[in-house]
Amino acid sequence: MPSMSRRTLLRTVAAGGAAVSVPGLLTACSSGSGDGDVSNAGKKLAPWPAHRPATGPKPDLAPTEEGVQAGYTSYPSDLVKSVSRTPGDGSTVRVMTVSFGTPPKPASANRFWAAVEKALGVKIEYTIISQADYQKKMATVMAGDAGALPDIINMFSGFTLPREAQFVQRRAQDLTPYLSGDAIADYPNLANIPTHAWRDMGRVGGRVYGIPLERPLPGSTLWINQDMFADAGMKEGWTAEDFTAVARRGTRGKTYMLGAAAQSGFGNGYHSAAHNAPQSWAVTENGIFLPAAADERYKASIAFRAQLRKNGSYHPDATSISQIDLTTLYYNGTVGSMQDGFGAYLPKYRESEGKMSPAAALPYSVGGEPGGIVAARRSFGYTILKKAKKERVELLLRILDYLAAPFGSEEWELVHYGVEGVHFTRAKDGSPEYTKLGEVENNTNLPLKYLAEGPQVLFVPGMPDAVRALHTWQRKVVPHAVRNAAFGLQSTTHNAQGATLQTLLDDTATGIIAGRLPLSEWDATVKKWRSRGGDRMAEEYAKDYAANT
Repeated sequence: MPSMSRRTLLRTVAAGGAAVSVPGLLTACSSGSGDGDVSNAGKKLAPWPAHRPATGPKPDLAPTEEGVQAGYTSYPSDLVKSVSRTPGDGSTVRVMTVSFGTPPKPASANRFWAAVEKALGVKIEYTIISQADYQKKMATVMAGDAGALPDIINMFSGFTLPREAQFVQRRAQDLTPYLSGDAIADYPNLANIPTHAWRDMGRVGGRVYGIPLERPLPGSTLWINQDMFADAGMKEGWTAEDFTAVARRGTRGKTYMLGAAAQSGFGNGYHSAAHNAPQSWAVTENGIFLPAAADERYKASIAFRAQLRKNGSYHPDATSISQIDLTTLYYNGTVGSMQDGFGAYLPKYRESEGKMSPAAALPYSVGGEPGGIVAARRSFGYTILKKAKKERVELLLRILDYLAAPFGSEEWELVHYGVEGVHFTRAKDGSPEYTKLGEVENNTNLPLKYLAEGPQVLFVPGMPDAVRALHTWQRKVVPHAVRNAAFGLQSTTHNAQGATLQTLLDDTATGIIAGRLPLSEWDATVKKWRSRGGDRMAEEYAKDYAANT
């Protein structure tokens, strides 16, 4: 994990504060009556699974060690076969995942579902939970009978669930004997998952319980309407003052340069990173954890957004509009920008084709220092297995190994596009294009991709220029990514009080930016946050960090 220099440390502990975004799921844990010790401190740590990169088509644009993704400007013409045999035994496997799409057609009428079952050699009973219902449903599942658990469960990283790590330790299969170190060699596609994803997923009590869903380094990104921003004077190497001027110049009538969704803090991720504020937590060279809420650069980012809002540059519904509705306003030109995850690039380019030119914004500089970007958690959740006999566990791992097939393989194509001639056809460049059936029978509505998936690559079917632009953007910004030092670590207090304390910070920041509270209110809120549990979280993260380094 990155550490802070003495200069940065002195600046960080100066007056001020920063909003703390909720760390991902495996950082959340709490101990209660009868709960086990999930901390990694004082435990013998299981080795991370040995990384064995898969062989496949060479990318057109090379990845880098820092985190720039491999880019493919065209679809591979010769697909490799990554699985040597049908993994299943004809039995029924019960799975459960989160979903961001519409419910799928039932299995009896779903040819995509049937094709995947045939390839896997099992029958799939699928429980799909919408993002809106996930937290409530998972709380019920976690409190229920262990025997009623599905065989495979996706633990989505969008929410903090109380005592989640204890649930995993108590109810999930310990996968250490199957995946730790060289043991993972029996599952080549799982071995292809990079170590950074396992690290950011984290251990529980020193053991490996899950399989991470690897994600690219860039996190929250400001997606802009490139033409609108260029017409308003956007330029490379812009400063915070330039950004302010462009936002004011391009806002006119019922068109606003800046869009924001409810609970986004007026684009908190993009702007706090541009101000080089820590993202949730920073760690010093001697292992002391400093919350972003104790950093003056975030207070400056609050003041900056408050001025942008006062200037009228934000859409007036920035504290109430949903992300889905904001996306519609972005596509129709009502707003010139919106914050979203970097992984949203595919729909951004697909849905805007012929309407507008999307682009990932470069960060502006503040006070002469280059701006940063949000470094995402490299694990978009993780998958756990119900406790079972060795033969059953191995079968389930073979299924996940199939689903984790790398880009450029026959298995990846089936899981992501379905059956050629049924769910997709080939474009002139060989890229898959959904048929009408494929638009309703796919990996979004039947979200197999949230059970297991290979390393992410940059690829936009039929849009090589988009891939080049995204790769160029990554090369510029990845060296300036600001990482949350608590990724993959355990904190008892965070699990018990993290969500409540986060709301305290978020509500205050939003109130200040919206003009309902004075900026001076921030310092009082930070003091309250620290006394109610923030300082205890810092101590617990430091202890777990020391155990992992």
